[in-house]
Amino acid sequence: MDSDTKFAYLVFGIPILGLIYCGLGIAAMSSIAAVRDHALVSGIIFILIPFSLAASVWIRASAKAYKN
Repeated sequence: MDSDTKFAYLVFGIPILGLIYCGLGIAAMSSIAAVRDHALVSGIIFILIPFSLAASVWIRASAKAYKN
């Protein structure tokens, strides 16, 4: 896979995955009573999942850059 294809997946994939993730969050808030009852905890978890994923990718890329 060349770099142009990877970049295209990045440019189109991340927004589409973000929309799907937000749709899942909205669907969970509208259909699951436990999520509605504990909205603050659910929101914190909903925010921490993509944040921790992005932080781990960032740290891994930084470690790879400093390793060379």
